Amino acid sequence: MADYDVYKRGDEWVGKRDDASRISTRADTQAAAYAATRDISSRNGGGEISLHGVNGQIRDKNTIAPGNDPRRTKG
Repeated sequence: MADYDVYKRGDEWVGKRDDASRISTRADTQAAAYAATRDISSRNGGGEISLHGVNGQIRDKNTIAPGNDPRRTKG
C-alpha cells in the first residue's frame, strides 16, 4: 500500500508516489491525473491519494481500496 499525490507542475497535472523520485503519470487536467493515479494505486494494493489545488495545498484525500480508511463512516 503506497500513498500518492496529485498536483500541478508547470502546465500539467501529475500523479506521484510519495516515496518515488519520478512521477507516475501526467495529464492535462486534474481529473485525468487523478483517474490515472487511482488506477495505479488500485493495481498496487490501494493507498491514499492527496489532491492538491493549484496553490499546492491539500484540498481532498481519498482512500483507494483495499487501503485502510482512517474514517469509520461510509462515504
